[in-house]
Amino acid sequence: MSADPAYYILDSYALLAYLGDEAGKKRVRELLGSATRGQSRVAMSLINLGEVLYITERELGLARAQEVVAMSEQLPLEIVPATREAVFLAAHIKARYPVAYADAFAVAAARSLNGVLLTGDPEFEAVKELVEIEWIQHA
Repeated sequence: MSADPAYYILDSYALLAYLGDEAGKKRVRELLGSATRGQSRVAMSLINLGEVLYITERELGLARAQEVVAMSEQLPLEIVPATREAVFLAAHIKARYPVAYADAFAVAAARSLNGVLLTGDPEFEAVKELVEIEWIQHA
């Protein structure tokens, strides 16, 4: 019997890199391909997806944000809900580490799923003791 596929947790930086054709897109595309083949699993907190949407709408408009919603639903991307447990864990992380509240949800998802957090955001340096982090290139 083989082990369950590894989980990779995308933060907003990683998904924005993928959507925006920025540095790091190649690695995100590799992981999504791996998830399509059942070799790994890729997830993202609903809160982080919301972060991607507000950034997209602010920078590129509502129509593009709606396209991102439709595109994200076609990706092999598991959305981690903002459950009571997720909110409490993110609040605990935010209380103890200097990270944005939305970023605390990415850390909470990585901890809950025992996954690797994929990011290029240097803010996550503060939580590297809590989760395994795979760093993608900075733009």
